[in-house]
Amino acid sequence: MRALVTAVGVYTAALPLAVLGDERRRLAERWLRGWIELNALRRCDAAIVSYAKSGRTWLRVMLSRVYHMAHGMPATEMLGFDNFKRRDPRLPAILFTHGNYLRDYTADFVTRAPFYDRRVVLLVRDPRDIAVSQYFQWRYRMHPHKKWLNRYPDSSRELPIFDFVRDREIGLPAVVDWLAIWEREIARVSDAIVVHYEQMRADPVRELGRILSFVGTPASEAQLADAVAYASLENMRKLEEASAFKLAGSRLVPGQPGNPASYKTRRAKVGGFTDYFDAGQLAELERLVAEHPPPLFGYAARPAAGNGAA
Repeated sequence: MRALVTAVGVYTAALPLAVLGDERRRLAERWLRGWIELNALRRCDAAIVSYAKSGRTWLRVMLSRVYHMAHGMPATEMLGFDNFKRRDPRLPAILFTHGNYLRDYTADFVTRAPFYDRRVVLLVRDPRDIAVSQYFQWRYRMHPHKKWLNRYPDSSRELPIFDFVRDREIGLPAVVDWLAIWEREIARVSDAIVVHYEQMRADPVRELGRILSFVGTPASEAQLADAVAYASLENMRKLEEASAFKLAGSRLVPGQPGNPASYKTRRAKVGGFTDYFDAGQLAELERLVAEHPPPLFGYAARPAAGNGAA
């Protein structure tokens, strides 16, 4: 499926501007990607849904490791939709998605109706941490075409982290809006669990076991512990440096070799967003979170306590 999405990007990028124009090309590609995503959603056995930078690559590596060790899948392959199921029909086809392009195809920006009859793992994370992590993704890792497609600033633009994080279209407000919609819609999904990134960090064996049981492939305590150790922060960085997985694409490769800020696995720190802003800036971020009332999966606004850093 990833290859097909890439082909769509190549095709639409090659269309002459005189035929479509820049904005129409963007809309056409987003529509095509949404069509592909909807068809994958209909075919999958489970969907793992998250906002970007919520820990899904970490989770994907842990799941892949369990399937490597417990089900004999190739150690150089990362779980990618149905690649493991094609080798062993007893394994699930798992769609990892942010749901970004579905809306462009369905023209439904209010509900999450395509997921109602699906088995869904909703992976959520503190929106403040997501927004900061997304800044580093944009700054050091995001492909120029992806920036164009999703209306991010191009690489030539200097944008301080605070300006990025408070931007309504790409920063914290967009993350909070996403969480608010899912908070409202999750009860309408027929079969769903919510997994908090922070709980995965606190007790990864338990949360990984819960996810694997939910998707129909329970694992032993020893297998879970092995997968968690394999996906440790230190080993994930080694995997990035070695480009260890064939089907990972640019997902698990440093954006700039030698630059720790460009790694996919950067810090993995819960509440790390407070390290980047002073007290006044943190208060502004809390105000943006407070624009949506709780519960927001528990990520309500809280008193700011900055470290004085600009």
